[in-house]
Amino acid sequence: MASSLFFFLLTSLSSHFLPLSILSATVVEDLANLTPPPDFSTTITTNCLRDPLLRYCNNTSSSPMDIVEIFRSTIVASHLCNESKNPNCVESFPKIRINSRPKTAALYLSFDFFWKYCPLTVVEIELVNNSLKTGFPTNVLSCAQIRTLDLSYNQFSGFVPVQNLSKLPNLTRLNLSYNRFSEDKISDSGFFKRFNASSFIQSGVLTNVKRYKMKVLVLLIVFPLMVILLCFCFGWICLKRPDYLPRTCRRSNKFTSAMLDAATDEFSDQKLVSKTNRVDIYRGTLRDGTEAKIEVYTEKVSREKRREFAEECEAVFKLRQKNLVRVLGWCNGRNLRALVTEWINGENVGTWLSSSSASSWRRRLRVVMGVVEGICYLSEQWPEITFDLSTSGVLLSDEDQEPLISQFKIGDGNNSSTNIFKFGLFLLEMITNLRPDEEQEDSERRYLEYIRVHYPDNLGRVIDEKMKLEDRSMEQVKQAITLGLMCTDKPPLKQPSLTQIYDMVVSLYDH
Repeated sequence: MASSLFFFLLTSLSSHFLPLSILSATVVEDLANLTPPPDFSTTITTNCLRDPLLRYCNNTSSSPMDIVEIFRSTIVASHLCNESKNPNCVESFPKIRINSRPKTAALYLSFDFFWKYCPLTVVEIELVNNSLKTGFPTNVLSCAQIRTLDLSYNQFSGFVPVQNLSKLPNLTRLNLSYNRFSEDKISDSGFFKRFNASSFIQSGVLTNVKRYKMKVLVLLIVFPLMVILLCFCFGWICLKRPDYLPRTCRRSNKFTSAMLDAATDEFSDQKLVSKTNRVDIYRGTLRDGTEAKIEVYTEKVSREKRREFAEECEAVFKLRQKNLVRVLGWCNGRNLRALVTEWINGENVGTWLSSSSASSWRRRLRVVMGVVEGICYLSEQWPEITFDLSTSGVLLSDEDQEPLISQFKIGDGNNSSTNIFKFGLFLLEMITNLRPDEEQEDSERRYLEYIRVHYPDNLGRVIDEKMKLEDRSMEQVKQAITLGLMCTDKPPLKQPSLTQIYDMVVSLYDH
């Protein structure tokens, strides 16, 4: 309503009091030569009765000089609307736009009375690249309804009236860039957050221009580089060191060569526990502090063999039985194949047999019983998995001296007859505390022949002298030796089955 009444006044002035030649004259000439028409005061009074919110309505009761100001403001509005190239100045005046015209911009800024009665339709003011050297043009803030104010590329100086700008409720776009304003504490107020730093590029308003340039540098160059670097680091972590990721984001059973390098100090000699032609065993510490035994398979294999190795490791990882060492995972890279199991601090059975605590036949029989239960579990649940069964490969846990089969053979395939033969050797070693010399050829055959020579009439030559045996226990030991020789007998058709072995060991243990 207010804007329409203003243009009603402007239209009536143009139609009845202002000849068309006036619009082609200069603004200064128009202001000097024209005076308000006789009924101008009546027109203003009528407009104010219709809309008291018109800017000039508060001055209608003042002196005639105020009437002249209002009249002159309508003349300036007519010229400024055309200067700003608004499409139809009789009906609309949304923008004040004077760019790259220093003299024209300075002229209109000097008309204080115009800004005092700024038309309510004006929502955008642009005074760009006019080389204006005054202080901040506070007159333009009289147009309190504006949404855009662009004073960029001038030479304005002094302080920016932050409080006045903050009172413009509709102002959403502000550009004071490329001026010479004095530094102000805008960054300490909500004003700076409202318009952000892009409104003040090289304006002098920012408290630290270099800091802003640095922000721009970070935003345009450093930040993208950091994103790329972070993506690279994240990719490297996912591929090489997934143990740095949360447990929910990684597969706990998969180890990379980099993870095992870190766990073993790059497979240092200090971490090496044992070494054979095919397997190197290391003691390592995983990133979460878990102690692990790392069996590294040194033989080079084809891609197909690596695929089979991964499938076998998947099966081994699922082993869950009290007499089997828990498998933590594996590595199946092009240059490294390894099986990772938990580290057991207890001694192996071979070492234990040489100690005084192994003098009880009942205790030795309990170890044999646990090994049989582990073998039966493997045979029934995971027949594709084989193992290395010897007194050096079976460990005793520190807590309850429970026997644990700790060495699994990956890639050798399963042979029930071979497993029964290994158990027979293990059982005989438990009784004799003697074992074949692995470095000598055909040592197993000569070891078995030595026992058979003294069986059954001269068993005192082969039974471990540390065991204290009563008559009843002696009879159980004879039965155990018989079982061991049956398991190691050839051809395999004479071997007992695992079920028979289990029943015989249970029978010995229960009596």
